[in-house]
Amino acid sequence: MGHPAVSGQGAVRQGASRAYDAVVFDLDGVICHTDVYHYRSWKSVADELRIPFDETVNNRLRGVSRMESLDIVLERYVGEPLSHERKSELAATKNDRYRVMLGDMTPADLDPAVRTTLDELRSRGLKLAIGSSSRNAAFILERLGLGDYFDAVADGNHISRSKPDPEVFLLAAEYLGVDPSRCVVVEDAEAGIEAGSAAGMYTVAIGDAAEKGVGDAQLRTIAELTDVMARLES
Repeated sequence: MGHPAVSGQGAVRQGASRAYDAVVFDLDGVICHTDVYHYRSWKSVADELRIPFDETVNNRLRGVSRMESLDIVLERYVGEPLSHERKSELAATKNDRYRVMLGDMTPADLDPAVRTTLDELRSRGLKLAIGSSSRNAAFILERLGLGDYFDAVADGNHISRSKPDPEVFLLAAEYLGVDPSRCVVVEDAEAGIEAGSAAGMYTVAIGDAAEKGVGDAQLRTIAELTDVMARLES
């Protein structure tokens, strides 16, 4: 599905005239930044298995489910074959360590611009949702003081297919009661932009995805999203 393109300043090309009812946000890299916790917890598991692990490998895990992430980590594994049960144990160990680190998060870790942007979007009558592959989305939102900011949360506990499959975004739209074509999705990963596009949503890229020029719009900061939404509605 084609959409009007938007620049980093939120400028809409001629022909943009459709309205949107909801915004669906990825969590990690958009609402908050937990990459360092993911990195540390995966590295601790990799180190115990004597597997080389660095930022390059870690970047491949963005937006990927826990078990799929483990498979990527294990690509460099040299040793006796690991049973399904052992792999499940390793994934659980990673998550346990990750959650301990997340426990140190507080509302002070939230970029003030995120809360301001969410408040502005809600004041315009837009519904807000989270569409994340993380199984810890609700926990993270509570730690950040955003437990009641979203009308719906679709996460890794509700889906069987990770991005770039559109399942999580379609589910978020279903939870909101909004047609996917009337949703805007905000993502920082190429796989997430692909998923949003496959869901028929208007895609807004930020972070790594924006730097690669993917999506219907690219943002330099989350604050620019309010300008994009205003121009889409004009």
